[in-house]
Amino acid sequence: MLPRSGCKDLVSPCIVARMASLRFTCAVFVLTITLASAYVEQLDDTFKDIRKKELWLVEFYAPWCAYCKTFEPVWFEVGAELKSMGSDVNVGMIDCTSHTSVASELGIHGYPTIKLFKRDKVFSYNGPRQKADIIEFVNRVTGPAVRAIPNQQMFQHVMSHNDILFVYIGGSSPLKEKYVKTASELIVYLSFYSALENVLPKAVTLQEVPSVVVFKDGTFFTYNEQHGDLTSWVNRERFPTYTKLDSYTLYAMGDSGKLVAMAVENEKKPSEESIRLKTLIETAASEYKDHFSRDFQFGHMEENSYLNGLVLGEVKAPCIIVLNLSNDGYYMPNQPVHSIQDLLSFLDGILEGKVQQLGGNGFLQRIKRTFHDAKTTLTTMFQTAPGWTCVIIGLPVGIVGMIIYATCTVVPVGDDEEEESKQKGTKVVAQKENKKNSAAKKED
Repeated sequence: MLPRSGCKDLVSPCIVARMASLRFTCAVFVLTITLASAYVEQLDDTFKDIRKKELWLVEFYAPWCAYCKTFEPVWFEVGAELKSMGSDVNVGMIDCTSHTSVASELGIHGYPTIKLFKRDKVFSYNGPRQKADIIEFVNRVTGPAVRAIPNQQMFQHVMSHNDILFVYIGGSSPLKEKYVKTASELIVYLSFYSALENVLPKAVTLQEVPSVVVFKDGTFFTYNEQHGDLTSWVNRERFPTYTKLDSYTLYAMGDSGKLVAMAVENEKKPSEESIRLKTLIETAASEYKDHFSRDFQFGHMEENSYLNGLVLGEVKAPCIIVLNLSNDGYYMPNQPVHSIQDLLSFLDGILEGKVQQLGGNGFLQRIKRTFHDAKTTLTTMFQTAPGWTCVIIGLPVGIVGMIIYATCTVVPVGDDEEEESKQKGTKVVAQKENKKNSAAKKED
């Protein structure tokens, strides 16, 4: 056995080395964040005057927002990446609690909110809060609305990098004008391309040119006027038939006009039941596509917070739920879904009006949702920043309390004058009594 001093001599260098390594790692991390933050400008109320003069990508945040703090390093990385790319886009961030006029003018209600300002146009980003997705959004929105594909090799490259690909095939035409207009409106969601017919793969044969074609789910579909206007058709077809869903995807699906049928999983406790329900939803999406694709979007979802806010309660997973994103409504099966036939009957019942819609955006439901959202927000604020939350809530409550106290304890002006008159009268009477008493004493 080694003596105690020997053990100390052996352990100490190891501990010192680890501590030195930890300090170095922390120093590198802090230095990286500091350097990256140098490419993000802290903006104020003057942003209203400069936003139309340059390209700006701006995050609107609040100091008490926990997710804003978590997202901050990613935002600094976005600024550094765009700078290294030589982009003309300036990156900034605005504290909406300090600069309320900017937030009010731009209609900022949630945090963090990301917007890109391109002269007179403002584009809102509602995708995943990841650096790669934000950079892709910036490149897409700041570039041309429609990008030309010059040859087959480039066409294959574009197809391999896009799950959903919209392409205009042909030369100048009224259809192309509509396509460019649609692309300008929906460029925040996805990219749009154009090509000549000879650029298409040999397996793709079109019945007529010009055409607008969407490539997805391993096949392609062609637009025609029977589908309605072009923008509505693109909105309906810009998602895979079956996909993984999250709150960002659902938000984007709000303009599609489709119902969203999903299997809800328990992300903490995966089970065979979750797999079975996912399989049923995927089967309905793929094998019954011709019957349901116009009215339904299919997918699966692991997070429940969005759904809990929609139903104003807890969605118990695993389960199947259908959302009506146009009016915040939802449908739940009245009976267990054991087979694909049970699922098909449930979906057909919704289309036929036999299944009752729950939720919605009626007056009472909006009031309930407002209280639910306020409760959720306050709970999150207290959990993440209790001190700041107490200041935000306590200050206005204290001011209101002082106003109420002052109002209840104030004495009317008339009452003051009356009281003063009474006091004067009392003094006069007392003085007369004193004079009488003095006169009586003199007589005695």
